[in-house]
Amino acid sequence: MRRVDQLLANLGYCSRRESRAWVADGRVTVAGQIADDFGQKADPADVRVDGEPLDHPGGILLLLHKPVGLVCSHDGREGPDVYSLIPERWRRRNPVVTSIGRLDKETSGLLLLTDQSPLVHRLTSPKHKVPKVYRATVDRDLAPELVAQFASGTLLLEGEDTPCAPAELKLLTPREAEVTLTEGRYHQVRRMFAATGATVLTLHRGRFGPLDLGGLPAGQWRELPLDTFGA
Repeated sequence: MRRVDQLLANLGYCSRRESRAWVADGRVTVAGQIADDFGQKADPADVRVDGEPLDHPGGILLLLHKPVGLVCSHDGREGPDVYSLIPERWRRRNPVVTSIGRLDKETSGLLLLTDQSPLVHRLTSPKHKVPKVYRATVDRDLAPELVAQFASGTLLLEGEDTPCAPAELKLLTPREAEVTLTEGRYHQVRRMFAATGATVLTLHRGRFGPLDLGGLPAGQWRELPLDTFGA
């Protein structure tokens, strides 16, 4: 049970102050009755705004096809962000909708967004080893020996003392490869190739755990059940 004014504010409908006017205007009902007190407590499932059920009162999980040129930060100083692609109401939710891990500005592909903090922590925790699959093109031919080097668990990134966990490298063409990681270090794929002398020119994430884009166009998203990754 939650206060009506807090519920509307947390779901991005309006501010708590504005909710008082919404209640006074008869726009909010609880269990079929017009709400007469913005402070009354109610089950979110029983609340309606303008006759409509509340928007995702239990939380949101989205699969987004991130285009190149957008950042995953909420800091407007870093430039246009991925959150501009989702409905405005969702951008006003509290807890805030955030990305599960990040893709840098020049990387495209599968990105998960949610307002469920426990899910963020679970899927980004190294101990859960969620596989993520990337396709990279680089500026030079890749030697076959790199497959064993990536898989060895000995590859060191510049400025770090702990080697990367074993990663699967598939050479698709002389200058294109698919990399499967279970870590999420800062700019990891780019830095792994840099450690071998290659520069990544394009990078795209095609899978996250059991999920793929499934033909979803760049800049579009689809909703996922909150239990997609289990309880």
